[in-house]
Amino acid sequence: MAFSSTDGLAPDFVIPKECKAGVVVNEGPHFELKVEMVPVPEPGPDQLLIKINATGICYSDIHYMLNDLSSRRMSASNVRSPGHEGAGVVVKLGENVKGWKVGDRAGVKPIWDVCGSCELCWDDKECYCPSAIFTGLTQTGTYQQYIVSPAKYTSPIPEGVSDYIAGPIMCSASTVYRSLVESGLKAGNWAVFPGGGGGVGIQGVQLAKALGLRPIVVDTGAAKRDLTLEMGAEAFVDFKEIPNAAAEVIKIADGKGAHGVFVTAPAAYSNAISYTGRRVGAIVMCIGLPSTGTTTIGADPSSFCFKNLTVKGTLVGSMRDTDIALDFAKRGLLRQICEVYPIDKMPEAVEKLRKGEVAGRCVVDFNL
Repeated sequence: MAFSSTDGLAPDFVIPKECKAGVVVNEGPHFELKVEMVPVPEPGPDQLLIKINATGICYSDIHYMLNDLSSRRMSASNVRSPGHEGAGVVVKLGENVKGWKVGDRAGVKPIWDVCGSCELCWDDKECYCPSAIFTGLTQTGTYQQYIVSPAKYTSPIPEGVSDYIAGPIMCSASTVYRSLVESGLKAGNWAVFPGGGGGVGIQGVQLAKALGLRPIVVDTGAAKRDLTLEMGAEAFVDFKEIPNAAAEVIKIADGKGAHGVFVTAPAAYSNAISYTGRRVGAIVMCIGLPSTGTTTIGADPSSFCFKNLTVKGTLVGSMRDTDIALDFAKRGLLRQICEVYPIDKMPEAVEKLRKGEVAGRCVVDFNL
């Protein structure tokens, strides 16, 4: 079936009535993810209909499916498909949409929409907006092939950046970019990434290198070692092979310790501060989200005083952070870090991530 331009559709786009989606069954600790056919939505006023070509799989998706954060349940908003790292193409425009056309490449982020009129939105901190809508939690996410997205909060994807790279940028790269910026580290500083072989950490390694920092990764396994070193890490410390990983990190970092520690793996919070050694003015950045009530981070207050130590948290990247991260990719400074799965094997990819067996990111291609 062909469409005229007056329909808001390009002639080449045929929009089906149903599409494939990864759907959560039995939300909670014993959840399953199944691939099912679901209805294709219609874009409302000021919305785009996006055909997702590729979606990254983030551990936050696992949290949503497990329902182990303090946030509301997916099912409370009638959401069955998580996902918030979507890269695709606009196939239909809702009424009043300006600045977009059918055929434009588009990305969907962890935050689906914000109010745009509060002080947080005005100050490039819109992810903390009290009216924020979370993709894949309170709004259908990118595990579904066709979804709607607000035109004003959809990210344009530049030419030259593949969907496999752009998808993970929507969350993992923009999130860790915001953390790197807020850390205040300077070129030449040592940046340690516990869990740096995972999706967020490996993006952090690439961005840290691009910003002139000196990345050290603490993780385990040959696949993660090879990937992180290829992506710019100066050193890889395997915590299963080296009895005292913190001592090894301190030795590498001038014998003093890290200037900054970027915790992307929740299991690493327990010893994150130890990587700072005797470095004065170090900062520990909290990025990875642990299950509610499972871990804390802290130390004797005297160590904060005598070492001018800071512990700080960030959530996800802003619209601006995402645009900057995409520009890094356009310049070849963020490379592909994913294993690619077809949509029918999405449950397998989710389970692999749940078990901690992924080096880099899993990306699902709806077109395979």
